[in-house]
Amino acid sequence: MLDWSFPPGLWEAIGLTLKLAAVSSLALLAIGIPLAHWLTSSRMRGVIVAETLVSLPIVLPPTVIGFYLLVLMSPGQPVGAAWVHVFGQPLPFSFTGLVIGSIIYSLPFAVQPIQAAFRAVRPEMVQTALALGLTRRQVFWSIILPLSKNGVLAGASLSFAHTMGEFGVVLMLGGNIEGQTRVASIALYDEAQQLHYDTAHAYALVLLAISFLILITIAVLQRRQHRMLLGA
Repeated sequence: MLDWSFPPGLWEAIGLTLKLAAVSSLALLAIGIPLAHWLTSSRMRGVIVAETLVSLPIVLPPTVIGFYLLVLMSPGQPVGAAWVHVFGQPLPFSFTGLVIGSIIYSLPFAVQPIQAAFRAVRPEMVQTALALGLTRRQVFWSIILPLSKNGVLAGASLSFAHTMGEFGVVLMLGGNIEGQTRVASIALYDEAQQLHYDTAHAYALVLLAISFLILITIAVLQRRQHRMLLGA
């Protein structure tokens, strides 16, 4: 029978996981909103290639992404060496390295819901606003983005939940350093490998509860977005 008590170290790993998910999600919003708008509105021929690259992490095994990022961030490579030269410490096996890996891995989960919300805005509303004299920038900030706010929140929530469940990328880039890179999914795997099923159960239960709450939030936001667009 499983033990329902919480082991020492659980909240530290959960706290680090939440911190990683929060930082990554904020960065993904800053990147994802302009990127989704460009992918939605661009008429360039190469946009389909860019859209494919953004979606690639959905089908690519996380260990593949983690491996290539680990190679790229290595101090022996130009990018990793430049980072060490500027900041004085290597990216692999650091929290910053985990954030960069999480941003790349969770990028489609932030961008795609925002793209869907942008595409749902009626083109005639945009055309009317342009005809009334608003610039494209004003139309974006005063019409498109407010009407897409639930899609933006859904993208943020989905990328947050996806980052919380990361395993392959964080294992390759962060290892298992307690207090620095040992997030909850790594701790869960570690405990299960050592046959500590009661402890693993506690990690799994907390992650399950948080993920469930996030998915409920996303479902509510999507329903509100749908109702708002129907009423627009």
